[in-house]
Amino acid sequence: MKKILFVTSEVYPLIKTGGLADVSGSLPIALKALGHDVRILIPGYPSALAQGAFELVEAIPGTKTPKLQQSVLPGTQVPVLAFIDDTHFGRPGNPYLGPEGSPWPDNAERFAAFCHVATDLAMDRLGLNWTPDVVHCNDWQTGLVPALLNDEIQRPATVFTLHNLAYQGTFSHDTFLKLRLPLRFWSPHALEFYGQMSFIKGGLVFADRLSTVSPTYARDIQGTEFGCGLEGLLSHRSAKLSGILNGIDMADWNPASDPYLPVHFDQDHLEHRQDAKAALQTAFGLPLAPKVPLLAWVGRLVEQKGIDLLIDLLPRLMALPLQIVLIGSGDSRFEQSLQHWTKLFPDQFALKVGYDEARARLVEAGSDVFLMPSRFEPCGLNQMYSQRYGAIPLVRRAGGLADTVVDADAHTLKEGTATGLLFEEATPEAFYDAIERALALYEKPEVWRGIQKTGMARDFSWEFSAQRYVELYAEADIDRQSAHR
Repeated sequence: MKKILFVTSEVYPLIKTGGLADVSGSLPIALKALGHDVRILIPGYPSALAQGAFELVEAIPGTKTPKLQQSVLPGTQVPVLAFIDDTHFGRPGNPYLGPEGSPWPDNAERFAAFCHVATDLAMDRLGLNWTPDVVHCNDWQTGLVPALLNDEIQRPATVFTLHNLAYQGTFSHDTFLKLRLPLRFWSPHALEFYGQMSFIKGGLVFADRLSTVSPTYARDIQGTEFGCGLEGLLSHRSAKLSGILNGIDMADWNPASDPYLPVHFDQDHLEHRQDAKAALQTAFGLPLAPKVPLLAWVGRLVEQKGIDLLIDLLPRLMALPLQIVLIGSGDSRFEQSLQHWTKLFPDQFALKVGYDEARARLVEAGSDVFLMPSRFEPCGLNQMYSQRYGAIPLVRRAGGLADTVVDADAHTLKEGTATGLLFEEATPEAFYDAIERALALYEKPEVWRGIQKTGMARDFSWEFSAQRYVELYAEADIDRQSAHR
């Protein structure tokens, strides 16, 4: 049995802005199911604390140790520890962005404080009488933890997972000085990155083992196109870098029992998806049109996700007999453009700005084609949810999308292994050609149902990936011991 401290800035269902929360809310459950002692550490956001029965953890008497509150992940027995710091985290709204949509100006101080607490917890300095064997850190917000632990004697092993290399936590040299970190960290061999400090480099340089969320993305980030300036470092550490595909919670994401859905179905009762489609059209104010293909999008409205490719195609798509629904938020210019199109074509195009879990799940259950034309996608989860719910994913061949969707070409259709459609180039024309292929397949109901059933039968559970993480923890511990000889 391993004792694992899982350090993350968000965890579903307590606090979520994206896929990191989904992974943080499901991988620890899978690790616990394998018999390991897992505890999650998060910042004490008010919205997260309000959703769980958190209670104060006793600190060491006579000391000024940080305040921790403890609960369990809802519906599980996985403990969750929350770092209580009203100055840094006692504010409403997005964990990273202020009301105007810009990063909080003190994000470096906020997450540095969080990393220090994680380090103290890992070294059992907070009175819990529990020392982990491994500290599993996630994304830039936790990047200082491996760096800080590297100075400790008898430290636990460290694993650092990259969920999206594009977000690196970079700040000025003045900010670095304010954080009062060891001055030797200001080095290209540590945290310095082209004249700035980089939180994410703390993880990439100092963690015993690195992972990212799909095998293809692990290869992609070692090249200049997706390496975001860190490809040299990642190539240097390639022997310590693993690509482990994310899983999903198959019990939670189950169209046969999903409490958010107005109707339930499985691969043997696909006829009930028509009721879900009607509910989706009604929810978005679109005309009921059971035979019209319904395309959907759930995700951030940013260039990474390819929303500009979709917008470029709208004049051509709106000339076709189809409907489109979108849920998301992001770049204001994209939001405004999409809102303009809803006014031009209210019977074909509908938009929900923001995020709505119930509607997002209804989209998976009621749409015919789920669009993910991402320029890069470390793993992606929605393409897995879509297959699980009988929506056909149409994705660009990038990162985890390439690892999880089998293109419907002549060979895979004959073999019965096709689960979606892929295209190569991040161009409107390549995207449009894939949409045309999807619409042509939609006109063949038996072929379409075959693709749906194949996708719905796939196993995207965490079991295999969680076991691979257990192996990675053992490898990290060997590296830790070697480093201290």
